[in-house]
Amino acid sequence: MDPSVPSQAHVITIQPVIQPFDAVVRIPGSKSITNRALPMAALADGASTLTGVLFSDDTCCMIESLQLLGFVLHVEESAHKVRVVGQGGRIPAGQSSLFCGNSGTTMRFLTALCAASSGRHCLHGVPRMHQRPIGELITALTAIGGQLEYKGTPGFPPVCTIGTGLTGGTCRFSASQSSQYISAVLLAAPLARQAVCISLDGPITSEPYIEMTLNMMDQFGITFEHKPTATGRNIIIAPNQHYRSRGYAIEPDASNASYFLAAAALIPGARVRIAGLGNKSLQGDVAFAEVLKQVGAAVEILEDQIVLRGTGQLRGIDINMNNIPDMVQTLAVVALFAKGPTHVTGVGNLRLKETDRLAALQTELTRLGAQVRTTVDSITIEPPAVAQSARIHTYDDHRMAMAFAVAGLRQSGIQIEDPGCCAKTYPGFFSDLAAMVTAS
Repeated sequence: MDPSVPSQAHVITIQPVIQPFDAVVRIPGSKSITNRALPMAALADGASTLTGVLFSDDTCCMIESLQLLGFVLHVEESAHKVRVVGQGGRIPAGQSSLFCGNSGTTMRFLTALCAASSGRHCLHGVPRMHQRPIGELITALTAIGGQLEYKGTPGFPPVCTIGTGLTGGTCRFSASQSSQYISAVLLAAPLARQAVCISLDGPITSEPYIEMTLNMMDQFGITFEHKPTATGRNIIIAPNQHYRSRGYAIEPDASNASYFLAAAALIPGARVRIAGLGNKSLQGDVAFAEVLKQVGAAVEILEDQIVLRGTGQLRGIDINMNNIPDMVQTLAVVALFAKGPTHVTGVGNLRLKETDRLAALQTELTRLGAQVRTTVDSITIEPPAVAQSARIHTYDDHRMAMAFAVAGLRQSGIQIEDPGCCAKTYPGFFSDLAAMVTAS
């Protein structure tokens, strides 16, 4: 791998690691936290300074959309800092047209926040975004007084908000397709004129992201209560609350840290320390380090860092990854080099992501010699005796590109198409990966 190759190159060839590395890696800020902190700060009373901000395609969609909504953001990209002038729960612009790219958090969070305000706001994105469902969110917002309309196929973006805010009441989620719908309603609920009760019935996909949203709301001054039910719980948010302005440090992205952890797991004797992430993290994807421990890596999770060492003894596992589905692609690549099959369940929502990730994994892992079976919500990987060289199609999906780049550290001849798609969440990924594997 040549770090001088620009990320916009059509294809990049990954060079296998020659000798074990020992590296400290500092991952850029969390996309999930950045794209929650920005709208919370915009709705707060007074100015907030966010540090450690991630600048990527997804977060730039959020920043630009907030600016189109009339918010003042002082952006210092080189310092990873944004100062946001909050408007006390008010969206300044009376109308807007917001391009959300392929950013699910931008589309879903801002749909809810616009529905909680007056005026007409229309949200759209790239063609793939218009294939990603949003109907569950629209139904929930309508139940609490939101007024919205589809501008294309019902149940999918584009969508416009046309009302005068949220009245409040109860909305229900059962086996939700995405935790982002729930987080979106949570973010908007404090602006409602009456209390909002969000009823969660049954298993929720990516539930740690809901806990992240609630923890951050608490940090920005919003109060809520939990009430257990026979089938789940209710989250009740008092009305007419304002987010509180504050300084806020955004922690490194745990999802993007997974590729560096996996790289060390694949190289016997290699060691990596991920700085700034540990057992106090808001992000559920930190748990992927424990998954790699089950696979056979030596792992230590401290308060402010994760340390992983490759043991050379990797084994397949049977695991439900409903809580951390974005980590399935990373585990799938590790599974190529493990002894025995890996079986992952509970991840049907991967079919609704940037691409159908289960189908994409089946195709690309097969190119590398694996035998792969998928169902509606599972994938089983039988590793090959020896992995094959292959040119990997990435489907405009940043996680396909980053995960399969890791395979190239063990197997020669791995080429990654469209490496620039990593700009969605991690523009500097290939340079940082190259720096890690040459560290000693």
